[in-house]
Amino acid sequence: MNGSDLTVLNQAGVTPDSTLSGVVSMRGNIIGMTQAAEVAVLRPKETGAFPHDLRAAIAARVARLAGDETLAAYYVSDAGQYEALAVPGQPDMQHEELAVVLSFVDKIANQTRDAAADDISGLQAAGIADADIVRLCELVAFLAFQIRVISGLRLMNGKNK
Repeated sequence: MNGSDLTVLNQAGVTPDSTLSGVVSMRGNIIGMTQAAEVAVLRPKETGAFPHDLRAAIAARVARLAGDETLAAYYVSDAGQYEALAVPGQPDMQHEELAVVLSFVDKIANQTRDAAADDISGLQAAGIADADIVRLCELVAFLAFQIRVISGLRLMNGKNK
């Protein structure tokens, strides 16, 4: 895997000839593991209730909620039929059955400390299997991590966004 294959480096604008690239190469194992985690949560072999294009839409939505339009654009390019879901606050009548999922995503992406057992119960009541709830939480947790890493690298690279 080379640097051009690594989302966090691409999104942070780290080029192979930059000073920051040398610094990052000392932590290449962390960057590589971050990319492996991205593949595991966004493009897993076993998708459960959340196919790859829906996961991409959710990722774009979480990036937008964090104010990162560049990362959102990266993910929305793979959102396919779910692209409209990548815009928080925009109703999507075509996918109404996902309203409870998106409400949960919005809450745990922005107000993690306010998440409660009732939030999980709401997903279960909507027919979301426990394994899929775990998958959803893994996705949002990974994105929180990825967004922070990208933000930090951008700052180190002299960029704000």
